[in-house]
Amino acid sequence: MKLQDLVTLVTGASQGLGKAIAEAFVREGAHVAICARDQKMITTAKEDLEQIASSGQKILAFGCDVASASEVAELFAAVDREIGSIDVLVNNAGVYGPKGPSEEVDLEEWMRAIEINLLGTFLPTRQAISRMKPRKRGKIINLSGGGATNPLPRISAYAAAKAAVVRLTETLAEELREFGIQVNAVAPGALNTRLLDEVL
Repeated sequence: MKLQDLVTLVTGASQGLGKAIAEAFVREGAHVAICARDQKMITTAKEDLEQIASSGQKILAFGCDVASASEVAELFAAVDREIGSIDVLVNNAGVYGPKGPSEEVDLEEWMRAIEINLLGTFLPTRQAISRMKPRKRGKIINLSGGGATNPLPRISAYAAAKAAVVRLTETLAEELREFGIQVNAVAPGALNTRLLDEVL
């Protein structure tokens, strides 16, 4: 197994791509922590992961709003306590936010989408860096999405936030290079998930 005993955290992993990523890490031997805002869904996802885990593999599920600094701090403290210091962070949590002409969409919903997509990437990353730097190793993977590659009329919050995630990724990659921490962004393209259904 390629990732034997590595400690991995995947955000937004109760369903869709995040859950599939978590499953891939489990199959490769990693200890996996997953989080999402919906406690019931993330608990169900944990039960599914435990079905494919090997003896001795640790699976942790945590209800967490990744746009909340205090909840993210609690999440990482739980990972430290129950699995160990993180080796790999996958920032997958995200929402499309309000859809429609930018001047007409609900402003609070627009701002909330920025918080979840951008702050929800930055806050877990800060926590991960503090644990990776002393060991001079680690990997941070950010899901950038289609908003970073093309204009997305009528989905402006998502587009703006995901473009910002790419620049944040590039900036952190340079900041952390000397510490052996790799930071990358991945844009997987359209996937047959809940988010695609939402757009359609």
